[in-house]
Amino acid sequence: MSDSITLVVALAVPLILLTVLRINAVMVFLSLCLGAVLVKYVGADANSLMNLFFPHASNLGSSTVELVLLIGPVVATSVFMIFSVHGHIKTMLNILPAAGASFLGVLMAIPLLTPGLRYAIESQGVWQEAVRAQDLIVGATALISLVVLWAQRHRKGESKKHHR
Repeated sequence: MSDSITLVVALAVPLILLTVLRINAVMVFLSLCLGAVLVKYVGADANSLMNLFFPHASNLGSSTVELVLLIGPVVATSVFMIFSVHGHIKTMLNILPAAGASFLGVLMAIPLLTPGLRYAIESQGVWQEAVRAQDLIVGATALISLVVLWAQRHRKGESKKHHR
């Protein structure tokens, strides 16, 4: 049961942080996608390089490198985007991509954990439900993120207030 609570907390904490700190969740979602690309294409080489310098590194070292590659762009983007969402309506709309980014982050991070921790979480019913819903959640978040990005573009005729 504690692993289910851990999974729920792992989903809720990023959502709360993105909402309270008014971090642009679309940019975080895109940064998470970048992290996934880094893990896929750079992860093996980064682990080889780490094993060259630290030959006695265990699975913990390998997992750590991949988690840093996945989460690093998200953390950097979050720091740069703190308080970037302005207005009550935009803050409320930001909750949808924030939920999707949280969900995607957990879906991508759990398989990168050490085997013992990973299997403890993956054996839970909550995880099985999350995996079943992943296509719908990721697709919906991608679509919502595109719509929010398109809505953020400046419209013709709109300009900032001019001071005299």
